[in-house]
Amino acid sequence: MACVPIERFDVPSDAREQLRDITGEVNGALSRLGVASGICQVFVPHTTAGLVVNENADPAVCHDMLTWLDAQVPQHDRYLHEEGNSPAHIKATLVGQSLTLPVDGGRLMLGAWQGVFLAEFDGPRRRTVVVNVVGS
Repeated sequence: MACVPIERFDVPSDAREQLRDITGEVNGALSRLGVASGICQVFVPHTTAGLVVNENADPAVCHDMLTWLDAQVPQHDRYLHEEGNSPAHIKATLVGQSLTLPVDGGRLMLGAWQGVFLAEFDGPRRRTVVVNVVGS
């Protein structure tokens, strides 16, 4: 297996909190890298954003996830962090900043209803997504 160069792309968000489907962008990066099969790591180098794999057929799933996270980590609590974005840091830590996914036929091996989402918790902003693949 060979290490393929890293690919980066930016993802704009248009809300304070949003799950943005980036499956097409990740598959596009795989295509540009010329990878047929292997292991793909997707990473966001941000402390108030994350990555998740979930259903991409029904937008209500994203709404429900964000609603649940808001209930668990309310916007206003006894946070000491002075920037006012403590909930964003906590939510990003809960969902995580990286994914490891298999690649076959030059595309992510996702289930029929799965997609890769950028989880924005402190937007709107432009976020960088890094794709690295070990494969052939």
